[in-house]
Amino acid sequence: MYFEIIGNILWIETIASGHKIRELRRLNRIYGKTVWRKRKGVAKIRLADGAVKLAELHWHEGHGKGKKEIKIKKYLE
Repeated sequence: MYFEIIGNILWIETIASGHKIRELRRLNRIYGKTVWRKRKGVAKIRLADGAVKLAELHWHEGHGKGKKEIKIKKYLE
């Protein structure tokens, strides 16, 4: 599903870090070894059909790697 983040991500929280991340081995293999954190936040997004919604997003963030694999967990509207 294609979407675009509009503005900033708000209320960012760390869900898991280090060895508590289930996909740590895969992240290290694909993007390189670093300190990984699984994070969540809320942002307005624009879907492929043009609809604008408020959604909770989850992603993995690595030191020096940035945000990777951003996904929509649920719509809040």
